[in-house]
Amino acid sequence: MAARDLQERIKKLIVDRRLPSGAPLPTEPELMEFLGASRNSVREALKALQAMGIVEIRHGFGTYVGPMSLAPMIEGLAFRTVAGHYRGEDTLLQLLELREAVETGLVSRLAGQLPEADLTELDALVARMEGQAAEGAVLAETDRAFHAALYRGLDNVLLSEVLEAFWDAFHRVQRDLVEVPQDPRVTCRQHREILDAVRSGDSVRAEEAIRDHFGNIRTRLSTTDTSDPQGPQGPHMLRNEPV
Repeated sequence: MAARDLQERIKKLIVDRRLPSGAPLPTEPELMEFLGASRNSVREALKALQAMGIVEIRHGFGTYVGPMSLAPMIEGLAFRTVAGHYRGEDTLLQLLELREAVETGLVSRLAGQLPEADLTELDALVARMEGQAAEGAVLAETDRAFHAALYRGLDNVLLSEVLEAFWDAFHRVQRDLVEVPQDPRVTCRQHREILDAVRSGDSVRAEEAIRDHFGNIRTRLSTTDTSDPQGPQGPHMLRNEPV
């Protein structure tokens, strides 16, 4: 039986039995019997599924349904962007445009719809940005928390995870390829404008605020010299960081 077929049958088993993340899978002998496959074939199929986050192999304990995270997607986006960059392509800008298209299309749905608790949290995050700006730079973690809290209001877990994946891939690659200059005062102003537009219920203004925010990032990227991807220190490899 082809390796891909085994993988698909194991995935179908998880779906058919409605197994949640963390649930134990049948033992290796049980899978061999169920699939009609050899031990080596089952192990190779499980290893491939583990790489996708679909299963988790705990040596000495068994195999479990994995977290089914978007980590493989983040790795793929990040690697594709870096590889394209070294081929002379504008892949970092392309990834930014992908984020912009998704967020611009979603923010109007939030206008006037966020509960007061979410607005209060976003207020606190912008205030944190302003404090960080006074010290010289807005931290990426604060920016990330703002966008995560904003789109959490859509009450769509999968969508939130996809947006987080785009954000994570972009910032990982940006960190490895280029140093993008930042005016922290502009960053604060733009996030405050996004929040004010959403709070006021003005969907057109909210979309314009998002476009302004991404337009500023695009301008900063475009004016950063990335024509020599080797850079003065040679090519940068992706760091082995948690995602």
